[in-house]
Amino acid sequence: MKPFRSRLRPAVAAAAVALLLPVAAQAQNIAIVNGKPVPKARVDTLLQQAARAGQPVGPELEAQARDQVVLREIFTQEAERRGLATAPEYRAQMELARQSILIRELFEDFRRKNPVSDEQAKVEYDKFKAQASGTEYRARHILVEKEDEAKGLIAQIKAGAKFEDLAKKHSKDPGSGENGGDLDFAKPDAYVPEFGQAMAALKKGEMTETPVRTQFGWHVIRLEDTREAPFPAFDDVKEQIKQRLEQVKLQQFQEELRAKAKTDYQFAAQ
Repeated sequence: MKPFRSRLRPAVAAAAVALLLPVAAQAQNIAIVNGKPVPKARVDTLLQQAARAGQPVGPELEAQARDQVVLREIFTQEAERRGLATAPEYRAQMELARQSILIRELFEDFRRKNPVSDEQAKVEYDKFKAQASGTEYRARHILVEKEDEAKGLIAQIKAGAKFEDLAKKHSKDPGSGENGGDLDFAKPDAYVPEFGQAMAALKKGEMTETPVRTQFGWHVIRLEDTREAPFPAFDDVKEQIKQRLEQVKLQQFQEELRAKAKTDYQFAAQ
C-alpha cells in the first residue's frame, strides 16, 4: 500500500494545480471579450500614465480605466474583423506611435538615471540670486510730449502742487498715470538707460531738477523709496529649479544623440 500512496500523492497535487490554474489566469485578466482575455496589465499601464500626468489615482479612476480597457478591446476586435489592421494608413500611424512611445521611454529612462541633486539646484539658485541682487527703486514719473510742459510741471510741484495729482492729470503714460505716476519697485536696468540713470542718481524724496528725455518723451521723476531686491528662499523654488535643470540636461542629451548620428539629412534648425 505504501508504494501506491507515494504514487498517488503527486497525481493529486497535479490535479489540484490544474484546478487552480483558471483562477490564477482570471486574476491576471479583468474580462473576457468574445473569448479573448483582457489582461489587467493594460489597466495598470493606464493608471501609471495618469499618475505621471499628476492625476490622483483612486477607486473612481481605477473603475474608469477598467471600463476604458474593455471598451478598447471591443472596438479593436471590430476594427480587426473589418480588416483595418492591414490598411497602409494604419501601419504608417502605428510606426509613428511606436516611435513616440519608445522616445518617451528613452527620455524617462534618461531622467531616472540622471537626477538633479539638491546640490546642483543650490548652485543654480545661487547664480540666480547673485544676478537678481542689488537695489530696487520705487519712483513716480510724469510723461509729457514737450520739454516746456515738463518744466512747467516741475515749477508747479516746487510751488506746492501735488506730484500725484499732476501725474493723473497730465501724464501720457497710461500704466502709471492713473496711479499718480507710481512705477512700483524695479531696478534701473528695467527702464530705458536715460530714465534708469536719472532715477538712480536721485536721493529718496528728490525730484529731477530738469526734465529727462527718452524715446517716449519728457519725464519728471521723483524717487519715493529704495530697498534690497527680494529673493525667494531656496526651498520655495527648489523644485522649479530642478525641473529647469532636468530640461537642460534632456536637451543636451538630445543634441548629443543628434550630433553622433550618421545621416545625410540637414536639419532646418541648423
